[in-house]
Amino acid sequence: MNEAASAQFTKLERMALEQDQRISEVVKRERSRLLNFIRRRVPDPGDAEDILQEVFYRLVEANRLLMPIEHITGWLFRVARNRITDLFRKKEPENFSDIAIADESGDDLQFEDFLPSRDAGPEALYARQVLLEELKQALGELPKEQREVFMAHELEGRSFKKLAAETGVSVNTLLSRKRYAVLHLRERLQRVYNEFTKA
Repeated sequence: MNEAASAQFTKLERMALEQDQRISEVVKRERSRLLNFIRRRVPDPGDAEDILQEVFYRLVEANRLLMPIEHITGWLFRVARNRITDLFRKKEPENFSDIAIADESGDDLQFEDFLPSRDAGPEALYARQVLLEELKQALGELPKEQREVFMAHELEGRSFKKLAAETGVSVNTLLSRKRYAVLHLRERLQRVYNEFTKA
């Protein structure tokens, strides 16, 4: 190997080391934020870790192919969002008709009709899963009286007048219970709404 070729090889080697160092710095800087972003959207920790690794693999691949990446953080989060979508595209849709909340008579109320369609694509499927889980948890946090009024009025479509006649509770009390339920649910689900509107 002549002297010019050796110098060129050393220069390329140094550039490769600098690229590796920059990638390592990005991984250290963004790993925890990116993993939290993924975990909020993917319930399985193993799947979340796999997606994180795939995102960093794509970064290394893009770097090796000399693809220009203007805003590295935005690019990483976009790749993560795409990998999450791919994950939900591959998974079998969950049978949401199996998930229900019992009403006062013990009958199960289904959320199927209140969620984005399963056939509307992977984003809708993802939104459906997140919304169902958050709504189920939020409803479970409500006091029984508030939950029953909210579900009867909003999910079953029963009027306050009819509920008052059935329960013996005044319409004003039912309205008040529903109002508190709505306030709680709105506050509780605001975080999910913010996440969807940020994406």
